Amino acid sequence: MRRARQLLLHTSAMTATSLLMRSIALAFQVYVAGKIGAAGIGLFQLVMSVYTLATTVAVSGVRLAATRLIAQQVGRRDDAAIRRATGCAMGYSAFFGTAALLLLYYLAPEVSSWVGDDRIVLSLRVLAFALPFVAGSGAMGGYFIAMHQSVKMSLVQLSEQLVRIGCTILALLRLGGYGLEYACGALTLGMLASEIFSFLALLLLLLAGLPRREGRCRTPMLPSLLRITVPLSLSSYARSALSTAQHLLVPRGLRLFGGGAQAALAAYGVIQGMSLPILLFPAALIGVIAELIVPELTEAQVQGRLRGLGYMLERLYRLGLFFSMAVAGACFFFAQPLGDLIYSEPAAGQYIRLLAPLVPVMYMDTLVDGMLKGVGEYRANMRYNIIDAATGLLLVWLLLPRYGVAGYLFSIFATELLNFALSAARLTRVTVFRLQPLCWLLTAVAAVAGFGILRLLFGGLLSHASQPLPLALLVLLYLGCYTVSLLLCRALRREELFWLFSLLRGQKFPQTKNEEIERN
Repeated sequence: MRRARQLLLHTSAMTATSLLMRSIALAFQVYVAGKIGAAGIGLFQLVMSVYTLATTVAVSGVRLAATRLIAQQVGRRDDAAIRRATGCAMGYSAFFGTAALLLLYYLAPEVSSWVGDDRIVLSLRVLAFALPFVAGSGAMGGYFIAMHQSVKMSLVQLSEQLVRIGCTILALLRLGGYGLEYACGALTLGMLASEIFSFLALLLLLLAGLPRREGRCRTPMLPSLLRITVPLSLSSYARSALSTAQHLLVPRGLRLFGGGAQAALAAYGVIQGMSLPILLFPAALIGVIAELIVPELTEAQVQGRLRGLGYMLERLYRLGLFFSMAVAGACFFFAQPLGDLIYSEPAAGQYIRLLAPLVPVMYMDTLVDGMLKGVGEYRANMRYNIIDAATGLLLVWLLLPRYGVAGYLFSIFATELLNFALSAARLTRVTVFRLQPLCWLLTAVAAVAGFGILRLLFGGLLSHASQPLPLALLVLLYLGCYTVSLLLCRALRREELFWLFSLLRGQKFPQTKNEEIERN
């Protein structure tokens, strides 16, 4: 019970921080969209697609590897080995971060030539200098997660976000009037400043909190680190390269379908830079759980206590499904007011509604991926991600010139469903965990029934959904109606609510199915 409550407390702290960060980021995204427009957002998304590939090379799997390697030493209570593993991860990150810097800086002109837009060269070269700091922060992030000190990391991430926003606003005021090239350059300057700040802050916390007990570790850590990072890195490179190529092909495919370069960038910017951030905004909870369960599962494997943790993960999975279906319902039924109020862009609301049914799949895929990594199935996870990216690239290449935006939306649905199906099938093969399809069906019914109850009881308020306060009230009322529907459909069990409340109060509650049966 103590482990379950500890995980819940860490999840709550990191989720609160992540939601606050996402709220700030979303507000800032609205500000940036107003400054540079949909075409500018599209251009910046192209820059970020290339930068994502560069960060994959810089990090090269060190975050997950550090988490697993250090968590193993935590499970053995070996402080000297913890220090050695941390130092090994930092040295690894320094090498790959520097290599990624040189590659991105000198290859930026060639990349822009391939994309067909030389305005991205400046931004890519600015971001190149952030890569060593990103790599180092990744290694230290793995340490803090493994040591169950995620709150420290969350506070640094929040401060990093504020630094990024402040520096970006200052840079936009100075450079924003010189065209989209310099406007995107201003955004990247803010990112560079924030990455440097984050690295220095994490380094100070690491040096202050690293275990200092007597003793030396003679076990070499590099071979253990490489056994994780080499297959993970190679598959990450392949997946990220395919994903980057896919994103870079989207504007080109939209241009071939019809319309100019600006229109193609605008459509791409609305989907990637406006609609998807709204849909993924509440995913902070799922993302935090998926990250925090990795060291929990790793320690459980080392110490042989999988039984109670498996029961807890089943509970978290079901509650995660309830949460993701609630988000899907709210985004689907209130899509147009959300798009109009946040971005003043009607097309954003249309794409939010079209993509909302995919939210449970995207959210639960993230959670299942975290479970696979936690039980050591990171190779299978990356294999499925490569298949996902290759399929997406092929679909974008074939469909966009013929079907335009409709083809792009189809590719998003197809790849997300494929990735989740593969990951879920693997999880059921390597664990006793089951996906419970009936629960999926009942939660979907509850999401629709919840809106029916809302319309029946508060139909008059729906006509005011275009205003901020009524919309916020309607969303809250919908969540309440959805919860009632879950109880009526018997999807949400009473003991699950008791389990959650008992964690919050720190009371004893059954941690396995047998204990629950005995108590009942």
